[in-house]
Amino acid sequence: MADKVVRAWQRMISGRRLDLLDPSPLDVEISDIAHGLARVSRWNGQTFGDHPFSVAQHSLIVEDIFRRLGKATPLECQMALLHDAPEYVIGDMISPFKAVVGGGYKVVEKRLEAAIHLRFGLPAHPDRALKDRIKKADTVSAFFEATELAGFTVEEARRLFGVPRGFTRETLPMAPLPPKEAQRLFLERFHALEAERAGVDS
Repeated sequence: MADKVVRAWQRMISGRRLDLLDPSPLDVEISDIAHGLARVSRWNGQTFGDHPFSVAQHSLIVEDIFRRLGKATPLECQMALLHDAPEYVIGDMISPFKAVVGGGYKVVEKRLEAAIHLRFGLPAHPDRALKDRIKKADTVSAFFEATELAGFTVEEARRLFGVPRGFTRETLPMAPLPPKEAQRLFLERFHALEAERAGVDS
């Protein structure tokens, strides 16, 4: 009996067919990324609010925090906005489950990250310094998401994410948005950064 062929690609809303094991930048579309991230829930959907808190909204908040933490170029901001972009295909796996799954998840995630970045003229991966800066912004967002939306106590969040400095709940738009609104805002911010990059390069 012939071995069953395992499908390793996903059909996108745009019509693109993305190979998860060998993703091509040519099959990456920002419309698919925005659509997918706006419909992927943070915290496995275990958040308060009328809508799930989406990865698209999280990404917007992280990019905003990233800019406010220090001087950043449009390219760096775009990489911050896209820091979770592979999740439009593989979903938002919570950290405890990533630890159980192990390295296979990371391999797929890294390949997708490279394809996405190259599609938009970005370095395949952020260097260590930029990755650390984005992670810092991500951790600030996670603290407020945890305490405002996911039912964590402040003490629990402090142990896991540290104490954010220079930010308060009032300065971050934590109310979960409808998917179409999160999608629209994500696309708007992406294209604004594209325009800024073009202006810098011209």
